[in-house]
Amino acid sequence: MRILLATDAWEPQVNGVVRTLTRVIDELRAMGHEVDVVSPDQFPTFPLPTYPEIKLAIGAYEPVQDRFKSFEPEAIHIATEGPIGLAARRICLEWKLPFTTSYHTKFPEYVSARLPLPLAAGYTYMRWFHKPSGRLMVATPTMRDELTKHGFRNLSPWSRGVDTDIFKPRAEGEPDLFEGLARPIFLNVGRVAVEKNIEAFACLDLPGTKVVIGDGPQREELAEKYPEVQFLGAKFGDELGRYFGCADVFCFPSLTDTFGLVILEAMAAGVPVAAFSAPGPIDIIPGSNAGALAPGQTDGLKEACLACLDLDRTVVRKFAEGFSWRACAEEFYRNLQPYPEPEKTRFWRRLRRLARLRKKTAA
Repeated sequence: MRILLATDAWEPQVNGVVRTLTRVIDELRAMGHEVDVVSPDQFPTFPLPTYPEIKLAIGAYEPVQDRFKSFEPEAIHIATEGPIGLAARRICLEWKLPFTTSYHTKFPEYVSARLPLPLAAGYTYMRWFHKPSGRLMVATPTMRDELTKHGFRNLSPWSRGVDTDIFKPRAEGEPDLFEGLARPIFLNVGRVAVEKNIEAFACLDLPGTKVVIGDGPQREELAEKYPEVQFLGAKFGDELGRYFGCADVFCFPSLTDTFGLVILEAMAAGVPVAAFSAPGPIDIIPGSNAGALAPGQTDGLKEACLACLDLDRTVVRKFAEGFSWRACAEEFYRNLQPYPEPEKTRFWRRLRRLARLRKKTAA
C-alpha cells in the first residue's frame, strides 16, 4: 500500500512523537509498504514561539498538494495539528479523501502551560481538527476515555513499542556511566520544558543522586535552581541506552504525555519507573511489577521512587519485552482508512486529466 504521512514533528527534533513515527515507518517499509513523508525539513520554516527547537512550515498548502498528486496515496495519515497537518487536512476535505489522525500530545495543556490560553479553547481547536478523521488513533485506554469526555469520536487504539537491543540492562563488566556519583541514581530523560513537570522530580528529597538527561528551554533555569541535580544534556542512540542501563530508578513526573516512550525504554533497560497517576503511566505500570505509581498527580512521587528500589530488574526487563515496534506498526496499518477501489484509480486518473486540461488552457 502507498501511505502518505503528514507530520509537523520530524528529525532533528528529539521526542517520542518523532521516535514513534520513524520506527513505525521503518517497520511499514520492511512489511513491503511504500511510505511518503511530508515533514518540516522540506519547507521554509520559522521557530515555534517559546520553543525554538520546533520548526513550523511556511507555505505548505500548494507543495503538499503536489506531493499528493505525484505520490497518489492509497491511505493518508495526518500525525500532527500544525501547518503541514492543516494543509493535508484541507486537501483531504476538498478532494473528499478519507484520512486518519493521531493524538500524540496533550496540546491544550501544553499551550496553557506556556500561554494565557484556556484549556477549553485548545480542546475546541483539537475537536475541530480531528472531527473529519475516519479514525483518531490514541495510545492508551485512559487517553481514549479522557478524549471521549471532551467530545472526541472515532477513537482507535494505537500502542507503542521499544527497541530492546538499544535499551537493555547493563552487562557485567560494562563501565558505570554514573561512576563517582552517590547511589542510588534516580534518572529522568526527556525535553527539559515546563510541560514535562521536571521540577516535580528535581525538588524531591531523595537519597543518592538525581540526574536529568535532555535539553530544552527550562534547563538553565532548573540547573541554577537545583544545583544538586546533575543536568547532563541530550544523549542519543546506544549512548542513551547505556545511561538508562546504569540507573537505579527512572522518574517520570509528566502529566501531559499521552504515553511516554521513555517509560518503556527505562523498563527495557531493567530500570523500574516511578510516576504520577496520569495517562500513560496509569495504563502501563499497574500490575506490571515494573514500577510504582504515586497515588495522585501532585504528591507521593518520592514514595514511588523509593518503592522502585525494591523491584526485581529482571522482571522489569521481561515486562518491556512484551512491546514491539512491529506490533505497533501492524496496529497502525489496521487503523488506516484506504481509499476504496475502484474509486481510488478513477480519482487520480481524473485529477491528472484535469491538471493536463488546466495546462493546455493556460498555454
